[in-house]
Amino acid sequence: MTPPESISLARGAPSLDIVAVDDLRGAADRAFSQDPAGAFAYGTSAGYGPLVEWIAGRQGVAPDQIVATNGSMQADAFLFRLLVSPGDLVVVEAPSYDRTLLALRDLGAEILAIPLEEDGIDVDALEQALEGGARPKLAHIIPNFHNPAGCTLSLDKRRRLVGLAESYDFVLFEDDPYVELRFEGEPEPTMLSLDSADRVVYASSFSKTVCPGIRVGYLAGPTDVIAQIRRMATATYISPSMVSQSIVAEFCNSGAIERSIETVKNALRERRDVLCAALRRDLPDARFVVPEGGYFLWVELPEGSDATALAERAKELGVVFVKGADFLLEGGENAFRIAYSGVRADQIDEAVTRLAAAWRDLTPA
Repeated sequence: MTPPESISLARGAPSLDIVAVDDLRGAADRAFSQDPAGAFAYGTSAGYGPLVEWIAGRQGVAPDQIVATNGSMQADAFLFRLLVSPGDLVVVEAPSYDRTLLALRDLGAEILAIPLEEDGIDVDALEQALEGGARPKLAHIIPNFHNPAGCTLSLDKRRRLVGLAESYDFVLFEDDPYVELRFEGEPEPTMLSLDSADRVVYASSFSKTVCPGIRVGYLAGPTDVIAQIRRMATATYISPSMVSQSIVAEFCNSGAIERSIETVKNALRERRDVLCAALRRDLPDARFVVPEGGYFLWVELPEGSDATALAERAKELGVVFVKGADFLLEGGENAFRIAYSGVRADQIDEAVTRLAAAWRDLTPA
């Protein structure tokens, strides 16, 4: 019997059909013809000048508060290297992005995992830990359309986190690559914009709104922190890719970025809706928060369920997803993450049908 074609719900990347290929081609042509010296030279560690200025305007900060990097993971790595030494305490959400956990473990950080609620991190639990003597160097927060949980941090919690960072003298790292991909509801202000004490460092990326292969991300934050990271970048690679950044700058300044965001949002909204409807229809035992935007949905099955066994059976039926335990220091055995960004709506419906069949095979009630 021929195995079914595999459908991957694992990778957090947009499918090629929603990438603005023609606009990118035009942006590259204009960037190369209008500023070949800037696009093809080494440049500086701050990033391509016109892009740095565009980002600064978008975030409402000065250009010297921006560093544009080779992807946002490079930005994260710089900040972690600058601030975190072995034994330092770092707050993360539970669950959190798996590569963040790996990076912090590699640096020898002590990790304090605070549970997520439907409106973001449990700030009461964090405040209790701080009152009890916890003294983190850094708190890593994904505020919008969380990876992997899909939830969004409420305005009240944003304000409280900024206040706690000031009161207890830690850096609040606002990791926000999905911010532009809101399908519904009103956007919340960034914690960077609420910060008056230079405690917030903000990160975002063009991988989700332009394309993953462009590899351009950035940090925005206090001038002294950004200056130190620029020096680290100089020592690491002299300058990021001016070719990529010049294309992104032209893509943004031409207005193509806004068209691209709308295309991506419309496609992802449809995929999210199909996914939620299919889960309610075929996996009624599943619990999940409907994301207001972004790429991901977090599914919890009844306590005692085995997501590892489900992943193995689902793979045999041609569906791949990421187990919840990969995003947690402990627990998550009954949970998993679905990325709906990289597959068409009809593939999502089929994937959930197969997933439900795998679940029935494991729970033949």
